[in-house]
Amino acid sequence: MNTIDLQVEGMSCGACVKHVTQALQPLPGVSGVEVDLQSGRVKVSGELAQGSAPLLMALTDAGYPATLAIASSTSSATSQPKAAGCHSGGTGGCGCR
Repeated sequence: MNTIDLQVEGMSCGACVKHVTQALQPLPGVSGVEVDLQSGRVKVSGELAQGSAPLLMALTDAGYPATLAIASSTSSATSQPKAAGCHSGGTGGCGCR
């Protein structure tokens, strides 16, 4: 079992946690998703043979741009473009803003 830690932008409420979880849970190999709303961190566990790329893409597509989390810093190893979603002016449907 692997674990990938992500730093996710734009999460501000319980609906965001639900949307992030729903974006990741159906992906192949994902067996668990733990979201820490306060820190913006998401821990994904499972048999993640494809690595972080599908996770980052799914979150970006859902309107929550993400990067790999680095333990001692919030800077990213991989930058992702901002996608249209509820926190970037699109129609993610969150409703918290």
